[in-house]
Amino acid sequence: MGFWQELRRRRVYRMAGFYIVGAWLVIQVADVFFPAWGLPDTAVRFLIIAAMLCFPIALIFSWVFDITTSGIVKTKPADAGETFDNSLKRTDYLILVALLTIGAAIVFGSLQKVVEEVDGAVTVAATTVEKIANSIAILPFANLDANPDTGYFSDGVSEEILHRLSSLNALHVLSRASSFVFRDSNEGPVRISEILGVRYLLHGSVRRDNNLVRVTAYLIDDTGKQLWSETFDRELEGIFAIQSEIANTVASRIEHQIVIPDEHLSGRTTSNMEAFDAYLVGRSFVNARTPGWQDKAIAAFEEAIRLDETYAPPHAGLAVALELNYRADDRVAVRESAVRAAETALELDPELGEGHAVLGLILLDELALDGGDAESKLARAETSLRRALDLDPSLTNAYNWLSNVLGQQGRVDEADVVQERGLLVNPLDPILSHNKAIRLRNRGEHERAERLLLRLLDLPEPPGVIHIAIFQQYVVMGELDRALYWAKQNARIHSRSHPETLRFVVGTYERLGLREDSDFWLADVLAHTPQPEDRFWNRATQLRMRGNHAGLQEVIEEFDAALGTDMNQLHIDYSGLYASANILVGNFDVGIDVFESAYDLRTLAMYADVSFYGDLEYLHVLAYGYQQVGRDDEADALLARLYEHLNELVVEQKLNSGDVHHLRAQNFGMRGEFDAAADALEAAIEAGWLWFFPATGSPLWTETIADPRIARMLDEVKVELERQRAVVVQADAEHDFRAELEALRSAPDE
Repeated sequence: MGFWQELRRRRVYRMAGFYIVGAWLVIQVADVFFPAWGLPDTAVRFLIIAAMLCFPIALIFSWVFDITTSGIVKTKPADAGETFDNSLKRTDYLILVALLTIGAAIVFGSLQKVVEEVDGAVTVAATTVEKIANSIAILPFANLDANPDTGYFSDGVSEEILHRLSSLNALHVLSRASSFVFRDSNEGPVRISEILGVRYLLHGSVRRDNNLVRVTAYLIDDTGKQLWSETFDRELEGIFAIQSEIANTVASRIEHQIVIPDEHLSGRTTSNMEAFDAYLVGRSFVNARTPGWQDKAIAAFEEAIRLDETYAPPHAGLAVALELNYRADDRVAVRESAVRAAETALELDPELGEGHAVLGLILLDELALDGGDAESKLARAETSLRRALDLDPSLTNAYNWLSNVLGQQGRVDEADVVQERGLLVNPLDPILSHNKAIRLRNRGEHERAERLLLRLLDLPEPPGVIHIAIFQQYVVMGELDRALYWAKQNARIHSRSHPETLRFVVGTYERLGLREDSDFWLADVLAHTPQPEDRFWNRATQLRMRGNHAGLQEVIEEFDAALGTDMNQLHIDYSGLYASANILVGNFDVGIDVFESAYDLRTLAMYADVSFYGDLEYLHVLAYGYQQVGRDDEADALLARLYEHLNELVVEQKLNSGDVHHLRAQNFGMRGEFDAAADALEAAIEAGWLWFFPATGSPLWTETIADPRIARMLDEVKVELERQRAVVVQADAEHDFRAELEALRSAPDE
């Protein structure tokens, strides 16, 4: 009898048919009920995997055994005589136990995966879905104008109502950044309220026709019930009265004890509708942050001010646009203009939250640019930012800036609280989520950090920054192959608008030791980088990682020729890289001079936040420079202070990041304490540290890597790098990313 006939005789075909139909029915039922029970979509995927893995077990069972009315018996062979004993023997029971064990293991493993997914979903949901009493989100009002380009006006109406309600302590109002995500979403009000964690939603529409405006507003609770709706018809000059009426009504519906003033402060409104319109245009550019937004926003705010100098909001908006214009040629003059604009806004309206917030940002940026009295500037920045949030709790950026201020003061617990407050106001804010993820991963809580970032991919329009945030997460975790995938994803998105973001691809290939690819993409980055500071940054960073000090010397000479001898105009980040590069190539006096003029070496207060990892690395290079020129006492004193600071980060702040442990290992090694350096390096590797090439190519590590224990650990790191490098090489062989990116860049505009 042939094999296929034997399959039929043993009823294997029938078993396969029953199994496929049964599995299909189970999966269909799961597909319907799992979402209703709150189980994630991946639970169905694990169920399908379990069904596929159990399929061959079912076929093996059908081949060997039969199920009869008398129970399970052994299948008769095709030529069996009448005396064949089909009862189960000891070996048959062993086979059955083995098949059952394998099947149970597959099912149990799949269930474990489902439980992990459910736990992950619950963890994320706990931070986003829990609803606060009197919480409300203002969804973007629909633009019903015939001209779709006037959408900024309907957005402006929504935002003004939001800011009006945010001034009331009895209400918890989500910021625009979270609620405006659902502009074109198909989600219903019940689901949106669950995602945002609010009890009420306000939405509506705006129609503008010449000098007339119609605003329709709807207030809905988290069950989808409409509590109130009304239509307001006014002349355009009455738009501020409409905003007040809507805010009054909404507040009274949600909390009857609230009394809103009838009118804005005098500086908060304008009778010049052209000025109001120009202000809304400027604010729309600030919110969108599309390429070139700074110049467009500045022009719009300046136009609003020209039309009405007594109107405070455009002065504050101008200050924000100026201060965030980091590409400006003369940062000192731009900052002075930003300060004047912020002070003018507060003179016109002392209770304008955005004016106080931008003053805090200016002080924070001044500290990063030129140092100075760090303690005083941080204290003044904190005062301004806290005042801003008291006046307008919906200012999401202020939470970010205040958290940074507190972190730089070493008040990490308070910074965490501010971040959490910000995430309550704006649970979907990408910058807040990113910064929170940084704090989590610096404490070794990689899974929570990863989930916090990955959830943003489920938004209708994932924020552009999210791919780099995920990339950085996997770099810290030591998963460079996965990090490269996300760096490429980011490059795909920004292939035209921000081609310089390929520097993340450059750095990952360099860390993996794939230097040909690193060089190829660096050339691409430099072709799109005209600024000498940025060209220096990209080239020097790669050469430092590679340990190519001869090439680094050439880059320094080219940068000197392009910039001249005045280093005071450099941002402190560039100053640190420039100074450390000079020391590494042997230009010790130059490097030390730049360090001592750019950095406040009297205190490490400004480096208390771990986000200043780069500066802590640079300061170790300065200590190395002191050692090389015979200033040993200063080197020992600086290394001792850096050790105390790093020890505080690990012991008191309980940081558990590869970056911090790597710096501790470097610090111990530079002081000749190689056993302690080995312990610190072991902790760094366990936390995901894979900086093999930057360490082995650095003169700061020369004596340290000669220690036998450290050398063995570095060999193990190299093996892991080789494994990940093989994965990347295989992926690149299967998919030509270079050709893909070229096609994206040359594709016609849609």
